[in-house]
Amino acid sequence: MQILKTHYHPDIKDLGNKTVFTRLATRSIAVQGQNILLMYTERYEDYSLPGGGIDLGEDRISGMKRELIEETGAQNIRNIKPFGAYEEYRPWYKPDYDIQHMISYCYTCEIEKELGASKLESYEIKNGMKALWVNINVAIRHNEETMANSTKKGMSIERETFLLREILKTLD
Repeated sequence: MQILKTHYHPDIKDLGNKTVFTRLATRSIAVQGQNILLMYTERYEDYSLPGGGIDLGEDRISGMKRELIEETGAQNIRNIKPFGAYEEYRPWYKPDYDIQHMISYCYTCEIEKELGASKLESYEIKNGMKALWVNINVAIRHNEETMANSTKKGMSIERETFLLREILKTLD
């Protein structure tokens, strides 16, 4: 899959003599017209693509479907196609590694507009995550405002906003 961008968090100056933990993840892109299925997170005041880490021994497509169903209750997932990958290096705030190297594999898909029940993890509920169909331009503007003005922004907002802009380029 083509790497769309490699991003280095501003706190990452070099990778030399650093211990690096690699995490593989998936992101789902479900679009209907100008609306896209996103997760809104109250804690970080941002929109993000549904997705998350791939479990040990799980293939990318299975992980993508699992995460999409868990987070959004998506139904009838079909026509899955690779979109591209986003690679990032960010600080790892745990004692066993210095840096997290995350690769997010992004896939487009079709789903039903009607969503079923989600199965969010406790930290996702605590962070105020919810699945919403949002106009992609509204989501991009919202994330840009959060990046410019909010003290709550998380580390993933740059990735998510970049990906939303790339997705917008494909919509006409």
